[in-house]
Amino acid sequence: MQNDEVLLSVAAARERCMAGVSELGTEPVALVESLWRVLAEPIVAEAPVPPFANSGMDGYALRAADVRGASRAQPASLRVLADVTAGSVSPVPVMPGTAVRIMTGAPMPNGADAVVPVESTDEWPRADRALLPEVVQVYRAVAPGEFVRPAGQDMRAGEELLAPGRVLRAQDLGVLVAAGYAQVRVRRRPRVAVLSTGDELVDAGQPLGPGQIRSTNGYTVAALVREAWGEALSLGIVRDDESEVRARLRAGLAAGADLFVTSAGVSVGTRDVVRGAVEAEGALGFWRVNMRPGKPVAFGRVGSVPFVGLPGNPVSAMVTFELFVRPMLLKMGGRHGGERTRVRARLEAPLSSDGRESYLRAVVRCEDDGYHAALTGDQGSGLLMSMVKANALLVVPAGVTEVATEATLEAILLGE
Repeated sequence: MQNDEVLLSVAAARERCMAGVSELGTEPVALVESLWRVLAEPIVAEAPVPPFANSGMDGYALRAADVRGASRAQPASLRVLADVTAGSVSPVPVMPGTAVRIMTGAPMPNGADAVVPVESTDEWPRADRALLPEVVQVYRAVAPGEFVRPAGQDMRAGEELLAPGRVLRAQDLGVLVAAGYAQVRVRRRPRVAVLSTGDELVDAGQPLGPGQIRSTNGYTVAALVREAWGEALSLGIVRDDESEVRARLRAGLAAGADLFVTSAGVSVGTRDVVRGAVEAEGALGFWRVNMRPGKPVAFGRVGSVPFVGLPGNPVSAMVTFELFVRPMLLKMGGRHGGERTRVRARLEAPLSSDGRESYLRAVVRCEDDGYHAALTGDQGSGLLMSMVKANALLVVPAGVTEVATEATLEAILLGE
């Protein structure tokens, strides 16, 4: 348990949070459910793709030797044997002096080694193209293999196509289908039990009574969990009653939570009961960090499941989620390389801080001479719009109280 007088640094608190979680297991999912999931197995082509040599153009499959030197002035005249569309196979082989009309993607007939596009024959632009001509005039030469897609051109049988750890994109799903997969094994997404505490809270859409406010944190934190590729399990709103909080935590365990995230109730107020509930159901490791906003942030466990208690003020909750919970979720879900981009930005106006490591809401712009930053206005930890307007968090190091115009600070870019 953390000594009440000790304030952990942000780096130390984050290190302890990250050490408290590990990568989750894997699960098979249908391809339609695999988008943006983390691949947990190597993807190997079962067969060559394409599985057979096929035409890359609408035209005529023929022997390149039969149209050597062909031109509009001296076309090559070939007898047409058959018509082959995608999904069908030529009933006859191509012999010297003959051709088979072929559509894009159709298998190459035996005996043919090239395709001449229809635009280079007398069939174009003929009005009655539905009729198969007896003879076709070819106006150009082609080399062996020209306009032919060979078997295995895209994927070879036994070739590893996608490696574990890859975040699957839409184009990757096409590869999975082509490689013969109907489902794929992926890293399991963290299930995060989200709980908001406070006698003053009412749910969205409910009328406000005297002294009441709407529970923004429950919705914001759940959305942040989903943005970090987790699954949010809502435990709802609970009054400032330790026994009720304990009951909700046990409900989260029964629901299979991989992580608990609560808001409010971990500070020093007489109604801050979450600390006691967590200690009764598990253990608390730390509960104060030397930062602004977000000093009353806690870490521990409920049973064997990691727990993070966020502050009740909405901006504090969002900032501490960004710094502690989001990287935990990335690690649990096997998402390597998902950290936010950090840049150095030049201040457009001076700012003051209280000496704690501070995370200030700002708008960062990229100009010809680098990044520039301006605060979104008042930095009160209860001002939701300060986060709505921001696209970055400016980091003021611990011990710094004044930063001059044109000085540079590290900026954590939020979103894309």
